[in-house]
Parts: sequence; C-alpha cells; structure tokens
Amino acid sequence: MTQCVNKNNMFNENPKVSVIIPTYNREHLISRSIESVLNQTYKDFEVIIVDDASTDNTGELITKMYPDVIYIKHDINRGAAAARNTGLNVVRGKYIAFHDSDDEWLPEKLEKQMVIFEKFPEVGIVYTDMLRISEDGRMDYWNAPPVTGHGLVNEKTLDYKVEGIGIQSSAIKKECIEYVGHFDEKLPRFIDLELFIRLSKYFDFYHIREPLVKYYANDGISTNIVAGSTAKIYLIDKFFEDLKAENKFLAKQYYDIGYSMLSSGNLKGGRYYLIKVIKVNHSAVKSFLLIFISLFGYKIYENVINVHKKIF
Repeated sequence: MTQCVNKNNMFNENPKVSVIIPTYNREHLISRSIESVLNQTYKDFEVIIVDDASTDNTGELITKMYPDVIYIKHDINRGAAAARNTGLNVVRGKYIAFHDSDDEWLPEKLEKQMVIFEKFPEVGIVYTDMLRISEDGRMDYWNAPPVTGHGLVNEKTLDYKVEGIGIQSSAIKKECIEYVGHFDEKLPRFIDLELFIRLSKYFDFYHIREPLVKYYANDGISTNIVAGSTAKIYLIDKFFEDLKAENKFLAKQYYDIGYSMLSSGNLKGGRYYLIKVIKVNHSAVKSFLLIFISLFGYKIYENVINVHKKIF
C-alpha cells in the first residue's frame, strides 16, 4: 500500500468530519464526486481517497488536481469494503461520511446532517433521500426507508429495516463504527447494508426526508444476480439469531434467493431454497410451482417463466 499526503493542506488538522471516497478506475468521473464535497457549505472536514489499485490515471489526476486531499493507494485490488476500511484506519474526525466516486452530494448535505447531530445528540446515524439518475439520464426520487427501534425487519416490506439507505447519503458517528466494527470484507455485495444492520441493533437513525445526493446508477456488482444471492445467504446466516423467529421475512428472503438461483440456471440451489420457503410457510404455492417446473430442466423452466411474464 502506498500513501500520498500533502502536509500543508487546506483542511483543518483536527476536522470534525472525515469524508471517505473509495475509487477504482474512475479517472473520468471522480472529479464530479470530489468537487461536490469541496463545494459543501459545511467546511470542517478532511477528504480521504482510497484508490483500490486503479490501472488508469485516477491517481495522477487526484494528486495533480487535488493535492490537499489524503490519497492512499492499494497495491492490489481488494474491493470496496477493504478500501473503505483503509480509510477508516486513518480518519481523524468525530463523524464519518462515506461517498462514492461517481456520485454527487448537494451543497448543503453535510451542513444539514451536522445540524441534526447537534440537535439530537442521541442519534448515531443521519441519512437522506437521493435522486437516482439512470444511465439514460432519467431522474427518479429515491425514498430512503424510515428506521425506528432496534429490530432488524421491516414488517411491511419483509426486508431489512435499513435496506434502501444509500451509504453515500449517510453520516455516522465514529464511535458507533468503532463499537460495531468495520465493513465485512467477506461479502461480495450488500456491504453497506450489512454495516447498517449492525448499527441498527444499537444506535438511533435519523432520516432527513430530502434528496441531498445524486446517485448515478450503473450496471456492475449491484446488479450481479449470483453475487446478490450469495450475499443474501451470508446475511441470513450471520444474523440468524436475530431473524430465526421472523418466518414471514425468512420465507420472502428464501424465495428471492431461490428464484434468483433458478433464473441463473442453478436449479439444484434454487430448489433447495424454495424448499426452505415451504418449511417456514406451508402454503407457499409459488414455491411448489417453481420447484415442479424446474424439474423439467432449465430450458423449459426459462420458457415457461418468459411466457408467464409476457401474459402477466
């Protein structure tokens, strides 16, 4: 690992907020992210950029155009969780704000979050809504979920209560992360969700119902079906003691995993998780039907599902 730090930088030597930006081959996009941080109305922060072994000119661009940031580069690509953890190891701020290297903060994001921390000292995490911008330029309002209490499950959606919170929209007290630990580097996906689940067990969340982040959606790890199924299984196993009485939640999660596996051609794995649905919900008609169709092979299964989608 190499580290480049400008000792005579523009930032406070004892900043209140540490902004961590992991990046990988984002030479063409990262300026948008950095500029949105530098343009914040709240100025008491440091910027830590962790380059996860980029092979383009990301590093050269950062050190030339932004000499005042703390720049750290991994020798080998270790993934987003490891990059964020590297940043956590060097933070000096009382509060930590994570940003993505292709997204934008609106100018008042940090200021509005810090007002909440000052007003409600019991709060550990402050998060906001976002504007989701698709690859074709369409903009949609991303409503983050409300988070109350310290249970893990949203009884209405049967998802994790914190699912849908953007890591780039959050600001977190450093002491909270120190209590629950850093990002889990074993996960192939949902690393932000997993951290939020742990935080939600012990600390209060505050939702600013205003979009203060522009989130640019793109294909990649977040749309990888196999990685998603693997991560969902990992999360259930990790938090099973907290979830074992949540039969409706487990049935929905197992169904989603099973359906995804069947869709990717893993018929044996898909049937395994659909059987788990039936064990916690004996009236799971869809699961019985999907298991039956899958017994005729993937080609027939795929054709039947495609016809169903066209009709319904």
